[in-house]
Amino acid sequence: MSYANHTRTITETPSKGGGSVPLATAGLLIGMLLSVLDQTVVAIALPDIAADLGGMDAIGWIVTTYLLASTATGTLYGRVSDRFGRRPVFLVAVAAFVVGSALSGLAQSMPQLIAARTFQGLGAGALFVLPTITLSELYPQRLRSRVQGFTGGVFALASVGGPLAGGAITDAWGWRWIFYVNLPLGLLAMALTAYALRLPKPKATGPDGLGGAGNGRVDLAGAVLLAGATVSLLLVAEWGGRTHAWTSGVVLALAGATVTLAALFVWRERRAASPLLPLRLFADPALRVVLPATALLGALLGGSLVYLPTYLQTAFGMGATQAGLALNPYVVTFIAVSSLAGARIGASGRFKPYLLAGSAIAALGFVLLSLLTPDTPYAVLAVELAVLGAGFGLLMQNLVVVAQNAAAPADLGAVTSAAVSVRGLGLALGVAVFGTLLTRELQGRPPGPASIAAAIPEVLFWGAPAAVVLTALLTLLPRARR
Repeated sequence: MSYANHTRTITETPSKGGGSVPLATAGLLIGMLLSVLDQTVVAIALPDIAADLGGMDAIGWIVTTYLLASTATGTLYGRVSDRFGRRPVFLVAVAAFVVGSALSGLAQSMPQLIAARTFQGLGAGALFVLPTITLSELYPQRLRSRVQGFTGGVFALASVGGPLAGGAITDAWGWRWIFYVNLPLGLLAMALTAYALRLPKPKATGPDGLGGAGNGRVDLAGAVLLAGATVSLLLVAEWGGRTHAWTSGVVLALAGATVTLAALFVWRERRAASPLLPLRLFADPALRVVLPATALLGALLGGSLVYLPTYLQTAFGMGATQAGLALNPYVVTFIAVSSLAGARIGASGRFKPYLLAGSAIAALGFVLLSLLTPDTPYAVLAVELAVLGAGFGLLMQNLVVVAQNAAAPADLGAVTSAAVSVRGLGLALGVAVFGTLLTRELQGRPPGPASIAAAIPEVLFWGAPAAVVLTALLTLLPRARR
């Protein structure tokens, strides 16, 4: 069933069953906030952690293992929640995240902290995927874009606010408290959702009778193959050209593993009774556009969000807290545009013009950022940050809503988890690729903040052609007919 036709058939009323929608929404958004925040909040505390625990050579794994675990498990959680229900799976995931946070705070060695962060990441894999699915079921379709706009705002706030919060907490109470503060927030998220969230389990039958995953077995074999392919691909991007040469045996072996596991995953999904990602979904023209577009957007988000704070610190001599505050033009514009556009799109049902505008504005933002010089005043940079925030605000969650609108109710979990997971994969790849580009730009330059500040605009330039490719891809999106 096509996106254009299916948008007229999805129910316009949320699922019933008691509870409190506002309280459930609050609990879900808190969980979402925690999952994104812990991707970035640790970065600012890494020197203090290394000074306390030692193991400087392995310190990068504190971030990497969390990202690998959360990215690799995102798709699985959608299908598990189809089988067992959104609320119990979300509660178990938050509980795992809380336990992982406590163990991270208690860690007495670098291996203990890395193991705890991995466990924390296994829980975090659900904390963006499941709220995105559940909110689309709590609210009618005409409000989806507006509600998902709030989730985009949470992502922007947590992504940029992570280093700011991490620096403030570390300075005030020590690095262990960046993990301990998750405990009361996680318990609050659990309490609110346990009390307020009431949804029936999704039905097992899809629109064509082939079925969702409602009462079938979870495709664990497919989940293992997909997780293996995801981890292998992320390690190629993380290590290639930096830790190991692109032609090294390690990188080539990982690349081969990625291709092999991906092929086995497709083979498995064609034969599984209840596939993790039903391949028939790709018959829909909207999903064939939205999923690669979402991955490309994730790469642009990751590359910009990680290196813009570094630019502010090196070009303007700002501390971590100042740099976080200096990104407010980006965050405020992102949240405002995401919310306002969500309301307008919900009323009109016309996604494509907004998505095309967003990708074009993002391309302009990257072009402007690539022109930064040591003499550029902050006021000019603030305007450029606002331009980029406006572009991303039009894109991020609206792509997810288009994917949701193209799915039958029984496939909502699979489609949403796929969209959120490929964005997370794209984000991780974007961070790695932009990092490789930065390493290349710094070759032959004298070490120091001035060289880094001069190199980052040249790296950000590559976001412009990528955003142009995104625009071209979105022109293929079929228009919705009301």
